[in-house]
Amino acid sequence: MVQVKPLNDVLQKVAIEELGEVPSRIPEDLEYLKTWISQQPHLRARTDDQFLIQFLRGCKYSREKAKQKLDYYHYMRTTKKDLFQLTDVDNKKFRDFHNTGAILPLPTPLNDTGCRILMIRASFNAQDFLFSDGLRQIAALHEIALIDDPYACIQGLVYVFDFSNLTKDFLAHLSPLLLMNLFMMKERAVPLRLKGVFIINMPNFVEQFFKLLLTYMPEKLQKRIFVCGKNFDSFGEHLSLKYLPKEYGGENGCLDDLCKEYNKVWDEFREFFKQNAEFGTDEHLRMGEPLRCDDAEFGPGGSFRKVEVD
Repeated sequence: MVQVKPLNDVLQKVAIEELGEVPSRIPEDLEYLKTWISQQPHLRARTDDQFLIQFLRGCKYSREKAKQKLDYYHYMRTTKKDLFQLTDVDNKKFRDFHNTGAILPLPTPLNDTGCRILMIRASFNAQDFLFSDGLRQIAALHEIALIDDPYACIQGLVYVFDFSNLTKDFLAHLSPLLLMNLFMMKERAVPLRLKGVFIINMPNFVEQFFKLLLTYMPEKLQKRIFVCGKNFDSFGEHLSLKYLPKEYGGENGCLDDLCKEYNKVWDEFREFFKQNAEFGTDEHLRMGEPLRCDDAEFGPGGSFRKVEVD
């Protein structure tokens, strides 16, 4: 019997109409992926139904795309372990970063049944933490979402960035390679749809850097990015104030309380993350052409040439 958590009526409708899910065919699709995984000598992957079904849903039930994304997901976790393979949620630096409240999923999805909202703030001292610490936190949150957040899985994700406390010291830690790793992991490996990026309180000194960053993104992704000052009304119908945290005039939780409560989630998934050490790829055993994640992914003029945004 298939071990997949049932969706509510709203999400099931979206899964069928937008993602191409055929409920009666799910057992066959899952068995196909499990058989394929067992035939890959280089690949050590989770094979539980709840994990695998999201790769099917995230790829709109294209089996070939699901296989590619599964492979790349485990490849990135092996080759970029410091960024994408968390195994110890009790690691002091990991918990210390979490307790800054810099990156938190908000409890109520957008419009009550829509995308999961991830609130991202520069609420930490750049002398104590690096951009890579935030990247590791986002990757871990994605992992939990894959198996435990039906709104993120079916409707997608919305990121809200607040740059009000962003400093030049923080920007000094950024590098094109780190940004490329973030983009490649999200677009090539994580089967969650990115539906919107909202940026508030952007300092003047960040604008030039941001404009440069945009040149590295596909046009389709650029159209999903919205920037405003302190007037949230400019987001219009895309993001209602109601779905922001109380600190921003909304009704979607208090960030300090959410931060404390989410420590319980890390505790709950302690064993899940310990198991991460068992999964990945052995590139020496890979048949065919090796995978790559390097500067070759950038096309001429600084634009991605191989990555497509769903």
